[in-house]
Amino acid sequence: MSKVSADRELCIQAGNCVMVASEVFDQDDDGIVVVLTEDVDGQPADHAREAVKLCPASALTLQG
Repeated sequence: MSKVSADRELCIQAGNCVMVASEVFDQDDDGIVVVLTEDVDGQPADHAREAVKLCPASALTLQG
């Protein structure tokens, strides 16, 4: 099981995370990332890993 987190202060509202892993990430009314589920496994973990790579602000981390 992997754990995902987001630094909302670093987020620049690009939305790449939501496009790649909408089951893990969303955006609030201001466009800032929101983590829907911290613990991910299987395909959601693969999607979260891709979102971490694509985040232009390096606001996302995935451990495990």
